[in-house]
Amino acid sequence: MSSPAAPSSRLLAWLDERLGIGEVITFLRHKTVPKGGHEVWYYFGGVSLFLFGIQVATGLLLLFYYKPGADSSYESVQFIVTRVPFGWLIRSLHSWSANLMVFAVFVHMFSVYFMKAYRPPRELTWMTGMVLLGLTMTFGFSGYLLPWNTLAFFATKVGTDISGLLPVVGPAVARLLRGGDEVSGATLTRFFGFHVAMLPAAFTAVLAVHLLLIQRQGMSEPLRAKTDSSKEGMPFFPGFILRDAILWLGVLALLLVLCTFLPWELGVKADPFSSAPAGIRPEWYFTFMSQTFKYLPAKIFGIDGDVVGICTFLIGGLILFFVSFLDRRAGRGERSPLFTLFGVLVILFMLTMVTLAYVKPY
Repeated sequence: MSSPAAPSSRLLAWLDERLGIGEVITFLRHKTVPKGGHEVWYYFGGVSLFLFGIQVATGLLLLFYYKPGADSSYESVQFIVTRVPFGWLIRSLHSWSANLMVFAVFVHMFSVYFMKAYRPPRELTWMTGMVLLGLTMTFGFSGYLLPWNTLAFFATKVGTDISGLLPVVGPAVARLLRGGDEVSGATLTRFFGFHVAMLPAAFTAVLAVHLLLIQRQGMSEPLRAKTDSSKEGMPFFPGFILRDAILWLGVLALLLVLCTFLPWELGVKADPFSSAPAGIRPEWYFTFMSQTFKYLPAKIFGIDGDVVGICTFLIGGLILFFVSFLDRRAGRGERSPLFTLFGVLVILFMLTMVTLAYVKPY
């Protein structure tokens, strides 16, 4: 006589009948992740996703108390960090995880680039990933202003000034971002709308497509990896998932350490009529751009140096976005040293400019 099924088994069977959970688990068990010395880079996509989840969770909690407006934003954040139980922790988690998320997405993007994982048939996976990188940086840019402190105010002014350098559309883009000719309370409410409504909707939609493409195409191996039909990959479930979860716990521990010993400071309330503090700059992931403009001459071949600079950044961004179609050698399964060199130069340039900005801020 068979023993009755456990309640948990009956519940799983009930859910499986309606949701097809068993098919999902079967799919995950058959899905594999390539093994090798490059394996570590596969985890940064999951870390980015985990940090995005923290951003959503902490952002929703902050929304309970945050009041957008030139006369209320700073005061509401001050109330969160001083009066709300664990408000300082939630705010620090939100700020630190935002910076770590940008870093993780950059590492993920460049690791994919150097492993040539953008080659066919993964062109759309790469392009949606580049869109996610842009949206992540825009998240950081829009959220930086919301506390309405002095550093955020003038850093946003620098950032919108850079956007105004775009040829033809620059002034219109700057005005669209600012809600006027200058950074003001209208800019704050506009950035709040971007940060909590438009960007999350766009990011979620693109992320869904990106994840769907990854599940459809699997994870790519670098070109240098030797083909070995007898070598089995790591099962995605539970092997890779468990390792991913352990790494997520490590990232969470790092966040808690940063929040405890280096809580995110609020600073001084913004005063649009005061002069900008010396050495003001945008967040570190935009600093390489603002620092570059400090070294450009007024004229380059008769063209404004700032216009040449912004056009160069645009061209570089377009090369990265369309590299799947430009790098024909990678598409044929061959090494492409020219594009590898391009990626190395981009990283070295960014690191050099950021270092100069923090070492020589004036």
